[in-house]
Amino acid sequence: MDNSIIEILLVEDNPDDAELTIRALKKNGIANNIVHLRDGAEALDFIFCEGQFSARDRNNRPRLILLDLKMPKVNGLEVLERLKKDPHTSGIPIVVLTSSKEDPDVASCYKLGVNSYIVKPVGFENFTQSIAQLGVYWLLLNHLPENLG
Repeated sequence: MDNSIIEILLVEDNPDDAELTIRALKKNGIANNIVHLRDGAEALDFIFCEGQFSARDRNNRPRLILLDLKMPKVNGLEVLERLKKDPHTSGIPIVVLTSSKEDPDVASCYKLGVNSYIVKPVGFENFTQSIAQLGVYWLLLNHLPENLG
C-alpha cells in the first residue's frame, strides 16, 4: 500500500454496501484515495500501523472514517472507543454508517465521541445521495486542523 494521502477510510464488512459507498463517492468526484477495510480488527491494525500494516506511516491518518457497527472480530463500537481515547487519533472525524436504528447504539456512539450517526438509507438513489452529501460536508465544507490528533 502506498503512502498517498488517505481521504476516506471505509470500514465495512458487507461487500455490497462497500461497493455502493465507493461508487457513490467516486461518482460525485469526492474522494480519490479511499481505503476499504473489512472488519474492526483490520481497521485498528491499519490505523495504529500494526500487523500487516506495520510498515505504514502512522502520521498518514485518514481525513474521514466511515464506520459500520455490526462487524466480525472487533465491532464498530470498540473501534470508535479505541480511536476516540487515543490522542493520536481522537481528532479524526468518524461517521457511523450503519443499518442499526436502535437507540442504545446511537446513544453509545455519541457517548464515545462519534461525529455523526447515519442510518443507511434503503434504495440505491437514496444511498448514493446520502453518501455524496457526507463526502461533500466532511471533505469539502468541514475545516479540519492540520494535526488531527
